Amino acid sequence: MNLIGFDIGGTKCACVLGKMTASEDAIHIVDKIAFPTMNGPEPSLKALFEHAHELMEHNGHTASDIAGIGISCGGPLDSRNGIILSPPNLPGWDNVSVVAMTEAHFGIKALVQNDANACAMAEWKYGAGKGYRNVAFFTFGTGMGAGLILDGHLYSGTTDLAGEVGHIRLSERGPVGFGKEGSFEGWCSGGGIAQVGQIYARKRIQMGETVAYCATLDDLPSVTAKSIAEAAYAGDETARIVYKTVSEYLGRGLSMVIDIINPEVIILGSIYGRSRDLIEEHMMRVIREESITYSAQACKIVPAMLAESIGDMAALVLGAEASRKPNIR
Repeated sequence: MNLIGFDIGGTKCACVLGKMTASEDAIHIVDKIAFPTMNGPEPSLKALFEHAHELMEHNGHTASDIAGIGISCGGPLDSRNGIILSPPNLPGWDNVSVVAMTEAHFGIKALVQNDANACAMAEWKYGAGKGYRNVAFFTFGTGMGAGLILDGHLYSGTTDLAGEVGHIRLSERGPVGFGKEGSFEGWCSGGGIAQVGQIYARKRIQMGETVAYCATLDDLPSVTAKSIAEAAYAGDETARIVYKTVSEYLGRGLSMVIDIINPEVIILGSIYGRSRDLIEEHMMRVIREESITYSAQACKIVPAMLAESIGDMAALVLGAEASRKPNIR
C-alpha cells in the first residue's frame, strides 16, 4: 500500500512517499522532498501538492496508486473536520480546511492530526511503544507537547487539545514557554534549556567566571540546548548544572503524568535521545520521590526509537489511517 505524508512545521515542511507492507507490520520511507515553510498556507500547500506529484512521477505512481495522505501539523487543529486552527508557529494558517483541499486536489482520502499525536501513533505502531496499550509520547524538542495512547486508542480530548503538557505550570517563576512563565515547556524544551543556560551563564560571567558555552555576555543570544549539551559532555560545570536543573523539572512534570494516567511506557523525543546521559539520573530521582511508587515501577521511560525519521513516519502513519476512512463522496 502506497502512502503520501505531509509534515508541516514552523520552519520546514516535507513531502514523503512511503510503502506499507501487506501485513501492515512496517512502513518504509521510499522518497522525500523537504523545503522551508513558506509565508502562509497557500504557497506551502501548493509546494506540497507539487512535490507529491513529483514523487509519484519519479517512482512510477499515479494518484490511483496512493491509498491515503496523512498530514502532520502543529496544533491547535480540528482533526475531526480536517481544519488547521491558527498554530502559533504558523502565522496566517487560520481555519485552513487542509483535508478538504487535499482530497479535492488528489481525489485521495486524507487525514490531519497534530504532530505530537501523530508521533505518538508512529512510535506506538512501529517504534518504542509497540506492544503497549497505554503510551505517552513527549515531543521534548523545540517545544513540549504530548500524544496519548490510552487503552489502545489515541486520546485527543474534547477539543483535540489533550496532551498539551507544555502549558502546565511547574514553578511560579522560571523560563517562558507556551506563553507561560515557569511552564513545563519553559523548563523542558530546546528554547527553555537555552533560557536556563543564559540565566546561569549571565550569573557566572558577571562574577568573573568562565562558561564554556558562552564566552561573553554578547554571546548570550547564540546559546542553544545543543551548545550547552556539548559543553556538559566536555565537562563544563555550569552546563552540567543547567541540565541537572532541567532534568529535575522534567522528572516533576513526568511524575504528574505517571500519577494521572498510569502509562506503561513514556517515550521522550529528540533532546532525550541526544542527551540521555545528562538527564536520566536526575529525572529518575525526582520521579521516585514524587510519583506513586507502584505507578512509577510499572512505567518504562525510553527514548523515541524512530529518532530523526519520526516526523516522516508520523505523517505516513496518518496516511494509513486515512486509507481506512469512508470513501470520498
